[in-house]
Amino acid sequence: MTVKREKQVDLEQKKMPLQKRAIATYERVLDVAAHLLEDEGVERISTNLIAEKAGITPPALYRYFPNKYAVLRALGDRLMQRQNAVFDTSLEQTGDDLNAQVDATELLLLETLRVTQEQPGALAIMRALRAVPNLQQVRLESHHQVTDAWCIALRPLLPTLSEDELWAKARMSVELGYAAIEMAMEESRPSPETTLREAALALRSYWAAVLPSQ
Repeated sequence: MTVKREKQVDLEQKKMPLQKRAIATYERVLDVAAHLLEDEGVERISTNLIAEKAGITPPALYRYFPNKYAVLRALGDRLMQRQNAVFDTSLEQTGDDLNAQVDATELLLLETLRVTQEQPGALAIMRALRAVPNLQQVRLESHHQVTDAWCIALRPLLPTLSEDELWAKARMSVELGYAAIEMAMEESRPSPETTLREAALALRSYWAAVLPSQ
């Protein structure tokens, strides 16, 4: 049986806007694309539809994006960067105290949820990054970025763990955290707060064996 491979497409932006007006147009394109993704789904949106709804011509859109998947890539990058900034801030605040890092998990998840919900079409974007083969690397690269940054902070705190053990533990925690955010946005029951509280408890139990004595 022949396995059909996903056709590779160009996901790179042609250029980034520099002028204030161009930046505003660029952000409007992304917001419009996010709402269309939410309302229509990946298959039904197109660059022509995005341009029409954004009030620009298709050639103007193509100055920045070669195809709709590049637009979706930019949407994913924007969302992931804003989510990851929350993690960076939390890590700066908790410093080199692993217990403090773990204790801050619930607040970290709640703040990440808040930032995520502020983004147009956030849940649709997260689903697309997981489901569309051409976009999956966006999510993986972002999660690897967070994992690598955390491992740098964790290395001196957990010297007895091997590099593979440390990375696996951090990577698993990152994945569980983002899965909890997605669940909190998808499910009406339990409440988002309860979902994230349970996720934080699960992660504390996961790290319990290596936490320094307080």
